[in-house]
Amino acid sequence: MKLKNKIAIVTGGASGFGAGIVRKFIAEGAKVVIADINISLAEKLARELGEEAISAEVDVSDNISVKRLVESTISKFETIDILVNNAGIGHQPQALDKLSEDDFDRIFNVNAKSVFYTAQQVVPIMKIAKSGVILNVASTGGVSPRPNLTWYNASKGWMITATKAMAVELASFGIRVNAINPVAGETPLLATFMGEDTPEIREKFLSTIPMGRFSTPTDMGNTACFLCSDDASMITGIAMNVDGGRCI
Repeated sequence: MKLKNKIAIVTGGASGFGAGIVRKFIAEGAKVVIADINISLAEKLARELGEEAISAEVDVSDNISVKRLVESTISKFETIDILVNNAGIGHQPQALDKLSEDDFDRIFNVNAKSVFYTAQQVVPIMKIAKSGVILNVASTGGVSPRPNLTWYNASKGWMITATKAMAVELASFGIRVNAINPVAGETPLLATFMGEDTPEIREKFLSTIPMGRFSTPTDMGNTACFLCSDDASMITGIAMNVDGGRCI
C-alpha cells in the first residue's frame, strides 16, 4: 500500500497509460480522481474500480475547466497529494512545415499549457501542505526525436524542461516533480503516431526498441507509483525513460 490514503488526480485517466496509472494507484491504496475529457469512459472506469475512484470531466487546455476540477477535488477530499499530468495528444506524421496552425495550437495547449494551468491551481495547495508530488507524462520523443512528429516532440521536450525547472523551484516547499518518458504503446494514440496501424508498420516501429515491445499501461502504472511514493522521496527533477532501451 505505497500510496495509502493519498489523494491523486490523473488527467487523461480514462484510457491508455492514464488508466494504467489509475489502476495501480487504486491498488496501492490511493483515492483517485479520474479526470478526462471523455466523461463516459471515466465514469465506466470509476464504476469498475469502486468507491476509491471518482470521475471528473475536464478539458486540460481550458483554465476554467482545470480550476473546476481542482475545486471539486478539494471540496470532496480537502487536499491533493499527487497530480499526474498525463492527458496528451499527437498528430499524424507529416513534414514540419505542413502542420496547420490550428493543430499546432491544439498540441501545445493540451500537452504544454495544461501543465501551466494545473500548476497554477495545485501548487498553492501543495505549498500550504509543504508536500506533494507532480508527475508529468512526457515522451521519448522529447529526448530523442524522430522526423515528421516535430511539433509533438517539441511539446514533450517543453514538458521535460518544465519538469526540471519546477523541481528546482518547488523543492524547498517539499514538493517533488518528475517526468516519465514512455515509448509508444497500445493506447488510442498509437495509430496517430504511426500514421496507420498495420503489421508492417508495427514491425518497423518495434525494430527501434531493443526490448522489442511497446510500453504498456502496466509499465506506466508501476513507474508512476514508484515516483509518486515515499520510496522515491529523494528523487526530483528527473525524466525517466520507460522505453525498452529506445533512447540508448
